[in-house]
Amino acid sequence: MIEHRVRVHPSADELPRAEQLAWKLAEVATATPPADGLDPRAVGMAANRVIDNASVAVASLRRRPVAVARGQARPHVLAPGASVFGTAPRLRVSPEWAAWANGTAVRELDFHDTFLAADYSHPGDNIPPLLAVAQHTGRGGAELLRGIVAAYEIHVALVKGICLHAHRIDHVAHLGAATACGLGALLALDTATVHQAVQQAVHTTTATRQSRKGEISSWKAFAPAFAGKAAIEAVDRAMRGESAPSPVYEGEDGFVAWMLDGPDAVYTVALPEPGEARRGILDTYTKEHAAEYQAQAVIDLARRLRERLASPADVRQIVLHTSHHTHHVIGTGAGDPQKYDPGASRETLDHSVPYILAVALEDGTWHHERSYAPERARRPETVALWRRISTVEDPEWTRRYHDPDPTRRAFGGRAVVTLRDGTVLEDELAVADAHPAGARPFDRDAYTRKFRTLTEGTVPRGAQDAFLHSVERLPDLDAAGLAELFPAVDRDAVDAYDATLPNGLF
Repeated sequence: MIEHRVRVHPSADELPRAEQLAWKLAEVATATPPADGLDPRAVGMAANRVIDNASVAVASLRRRPVAVARGQARPHVLAPGASVFGTAPRLRVSPEWAAWANGTAVRELDFHDTFLAADYSHPGDNIPPLLAVAQHTGRGGAELLRGIVAAYEIHVALVKGICLHAHRIDHVAHLGAATACGLGALLALDTATVHQAVQQAVHTTTATRQSRKGEISSWKAFAPAFAGKAAIEAVDRAMRGESAPSPVYEGEDGFVAWMLDGPDAVYTVALPEPGEARRGILDTYTKEHAAEYQAQAVIDLARRLRERLASPADVRQIVLHTSHHTHHVIGTGAGDPQKYDPGASRETLDHSVPYILAVALEDGTWHHERSYAPERARRPETVALWRRISTVEDPEWTRRYHDPDPTRRAFGGRAVVTLRDGTVLEDELAVADAHPAGARPFDRDAYTRKFRTLTEGTVPRGAQDAFLHSVERLPDLDAAGLAELFPAVDRDAVDAYDATLPNGLF
């Protein structure tokens, strides 16, 4: 790997483009693949994430934000165009609108992959725009995989090197850059074109983290789809020969100077050398449970603690000792009263580790719909337990969260449970069971089970089998074959739900 230093330069420096981070990212994306091709493990993991995305997208088809995004995309019919989850196979829409609809479907349940380092990310959000553009431009599975592996490589590098959340900048700013790079790799564009697309994508997708604060709205599901749509538009504009704000990261009025650590900041972004295999995707991991990633280990910990309790009603209080991120983003350190509100939105409950711990402790399981149902959140005994749960930051868990060695990195915590009779129970879990370093790491069989579980009742068994067979053949699929990555669904139920929603402009 090559470590690139990123700092602010005054305009008078006229920083050469070859020294700009956006250019270096573009160089990685457009580099000639190694002679022996893509790393087979990276290709296999990319296929896993195609399964994962389809699983959660299908499971969310009859949720309002997804139906709204789908409704917005439908009128933008275009040939050749791209497919939309839940619609007729013959319907093809403009790729940026397909990315909008499919990206929202993938993100809505907060149930796909994650990568956590200096910042946070859901790198699977890169796949919907890449798939849409691949369909529209007649690329096949091999080109799609090249784009996915490149996008993950860039996304992981940025998340490792540049922290956004400390300045309350939403993590989709890294997503826009990664998707633009993935599109460059997919389309085999030149470095100069991708350089401009990256700069436009970063400039237009930088937003605040208010989308994940207080009463969290459905925009949380739309935000990555917006970044994917913006990246497609940035690539289109750059292909037409237009430029973008430059240097977008290092400029004296740019991203680092005014959005992040300021004029004196120095960041280090490590990128692969020419000819080095792209394996960033192997650092990422998916979710077994439909909840914010730091809650994954907490759910597994709750299931373990439950075996030691006669009844959750015996609990006087629980204190979760955990990392800075877990405490301040989904714990009591956020200072959000909504995290203890039984009437809060699903998006808010998804970011409330006290709620998640309470329900997992009572139920011994977690379900992507039932665990968030309004009647479930309002149970008096649940509310009582929920409000007896708090979090505190433990410096040791914060250190482990940021450990440079991924095999030692920890995203869990230590629970101290005090019972009404004064008995104290303690247990801790560093990573979720499904994490690569966990008790039951996700493998292809686990991704397949997740797909079958989440699509049951929506995708017929035969259509499930056809989809999974197509993913197995992904490197060999031609352009027409990419349509097979959209499982056939019971459209009567989907269309009936869509008909209940109000119309917009389109």
